[in-house]
Amino acid sequence: MTDADQVRNSVVEEALGKLDLDTKARLLAGQDMWSLPAVPEIGLQSLVMSDGPIGVRGVRWTADDPSIALPSPTALAAAWDPALARRAGRLLAQEARRKGVHVLLAPTVNLHRSPLGGRHFECYSEDPYLTGVVGAGYVNGVQDGGVGTTVKHFVGNDAETERFTADSVIAPRPLRELYLAPFEAIVANAHPWGIMTAYNQVNGTTMTEHRYLVNEVLRGEWGFDGYNVSDWMAARSTTGDIEGGLDVAMPGPQTVYGPALAEAVRGGEVPESAVDEAVRNVLRLAARVGILEGAPAVVAEAPAPVDGQALARELAARGFVLVRNEGGALPLAAAGRTVALIGAAARDARVLGGGSATVFPERIVSPLDGLTAALPDGALTYSVGADPSDELAPADKGFELRAVCRDASGAVLGEGSLPTGQVQWIGNDLPAGATYETMASIEVTGAFLPRESGEHAFGTRGLGAFTLAVGGRTLWEGVQEMGNEADPFEAFFGAPSERARIDLTEGEPVEVSLTFHVPDMTALPLKAIMFSLLHLGPRRDAEELIAEAVAAARAADTAVVVVATTDRVESEGFDRKDLDLPGRQDDLVRAVAAANPNTVVVVNAGSPVELPWREDVAAVLLTWFPGQEGGAALADVLLGHAEPGGRLPTTWPARFADAPVTEVVPTEGRLEYREGLFIGYRAYEARSIAPAFPFGHGLGYTDWAYESLEVTATTARVRVTNTGTRPGREVVQVYLAPVATASDSAQSATVERPASWLAGFAGVEAGPGESVEAEIALPARAFEIWDEEARGWQRIGGTYEVRASHSHGDTRLTATLDLG
Repeated sequence: MTDADQVRNSVVEEALGKLDLDTKARLLAGQDMWSLPAVPEIGLQSLVMSDGPIGVRGVRWTADDPSIALPSPTALAAAWDPALARRAGRLLAQEARRKGVHVLLAPTVNLHRSPLGGRHFECYSEDPYLTGVVGAGYVNGVQDGGVGTTVKHFVGNDAETERFTADSVIAPRPLRELYLAPFEAIVANAHPWGIMTAYNQVNGTTMTEHRYLVNEVLRGEWGFDGYNVSDWMAARSTTGDIEGGLDVAMPGPQTVYGPALAEAVRGGEVPESAVDEAVRNVLRLAARVGILEGAPAVVAEAPAPVDGQALARELAARGFVLVRNEGGALPLAAAGRTVALIGAAARDARVLGGGSATVFPERIVSPLDGLTAALPDGALTYSVGADPSDELAPADKGFELRAVCRDASGAVLGEGSLPTGQVQWIGNDLPAGATYETMASIEVTGAFLPRESGEHAFGTRGLGAFTLAVGGRTLWEGVQEMGNEADPFEAFFGAPSERARIDLTEGEPVEVSLTFHVPDMTALPLKAIMFSLLHLGPRRDAEELIAEAVAAARAADTAVVVVATTDRVESEGFDRKDLDLPGRQDDLVRAVAAANPNTVVVVNAGSPVELPWREDVAAVLLTWFPGQEGGAALADVLLGHAEPGGRLPTTWPARFADAPVTEVVPTEGRLEYREGLFIGYRAYEARSIAPAFPFGHGLGYTDWAYESLEVTATTARVRVTNTGTRPGREVVQVYLAPVATASDSAQSATVERPASWLAGFAGVEAGPGESVEAEIALPARAFEIWDEEARGWQRIGGTYEVRASHSHGDTRLTATLDLG
């Protein structure tokens, strides 16, 4: 413990001793959506939290205070670079400080158990080691900037269906070796200041009340000394939560803590010492972030400023994974070549996932924007080809909108700009001047400049009473009732409702208005308003659009087709049903590839999708959701100004039927992890199923020769040489594979283990012809299993094959290691 730690602890104890029971109980309950109350008498300021996996939202979800939007967490993991994750964290800390935020509600380190997981894009990897290393880098970076993190969602929150109530039934070994492992690694290597407990149950106990996993494992075994905050609305029991180790119940002002907790203490149901311990954890956090008088902040001076746009662009390129590149199709040849850019997703880019991770960036660079800026005049053509969706979507391109809040008399209370027709206000996340008590209506209003002539459809998404007008004429009034949705995010991002159609002319602006009539929310514990103005432009014949794209492809040297998922496919609040690309995008790729053998496909999805045409095209580049600078980074990579630096953090199946885990829907409330240890590449190997692209796969713009491998029980040294003509970066991956021998101990011979697993990795850089050595630590845990009978970690001796690999499916060198 440092001197500063001792000072902080002394200040915390002194402050705690000055608080009465009611104040202590109040301090553990959110005072609103995002903050805890100030206690001036002890010099405690209000602690502010914010969503923040890819950008810092702040306390208001508004385009009037934009946020840097980094690539998705899966893209960050695809870089296989904890130092890069740390730089991303420092940028987000800078953003948090700018917005007055003390704690980020991130990172999300649940595993890619199934590709159907709706929040797959917000998590890092299917592998617990890679997840823990990247997550630790992120946490260290954020906390380098003096801002706290809350590692989430602890634990077993690996699917969205019935996420509030589902019981994740996980045997002790996979629970320890897979799902708890990233949290344990981050606690050990990054010392996070917070953990967020999940909505779900684990093995019959709600996570906010899970005394064993929180008090005995997280705090006892691992030594976690931060604060434990509930996921929003997850806390349900005053006594169960405080006894289960939950420090803070969010959001407020109505929670199971506050007056209810004080009453439980007075009634003898809860010892006051449990309340004191929770308050101690909160005060320690406040001291660390510098809002408790007399306690030195962990970071007295913020790190040097970070250029957010530049880092977002670098992160995107570093996370792009080139999974196919036949005949050196990429990078594109020098000037003089022509490119046909194809796909609605190239023009209207999806740069981030849906749900609570959503932020408003100041700008978005689409693939069309990026390539237009990078290529000479006349070198680029664009055609729509196919749209990922034929459904209405939040009003976006061509719309300039504002949200105007009015009281019952029609007087304006407050207003703010909207980059899309989507309103997502939770808690006090309202325009200045507006309150739930005084608002009678919210009007999304502004102008629309049509990009095409023809019949335009308008609609709504969300629950409640609406009035829709276009061109000064009311087209629809009505009420949308609750359907089968079990999750408010599902209702918000679910099926759109078409309300009216109207003929409009390209280039002629028209007024639009959607008025939402605010219901009485007095009795609701969490107040929120979520609805959208939706739009769909004129639909042209699909075959005609594909024919236009084919003609453009045939006339160009290279065709670049951008395909994508939508927020109806991937978002918080629901899981996927399949791995198909939506719409006619597969048909488009096949047709373009038949017309131009030099077809490059850019896949913008946050999780695996089927690519049935993958062997018919020259190149396939995965861009995940690449953040606000994604289009600029795409131009950098396609033209060879940057190398696609990514390696797959999750296995891509050849077809949905090959995915080893597809059960994400609970049965009678129970989601059983029957697959045990076998998820991701472990399962593919166990079943002898060849994926489309294996875990760890990724191609750069140079070639590497693996020349030597030396191993000890703690280290692997791998020497590689860049045999290509360009400088590059290689991710050297080391896997362990137990080898059965006659001299094996009884334990090593009988224990069930995967055929191989990732033990370590390192990124190396070299110029053409240069050699470099990667030194990769082999952690002791890589040779251990969780012994269910002994309830502890056991080292498994015997013989191991140590594999130095380009990917899980591409071993280059092997060595034998005998642990005895």
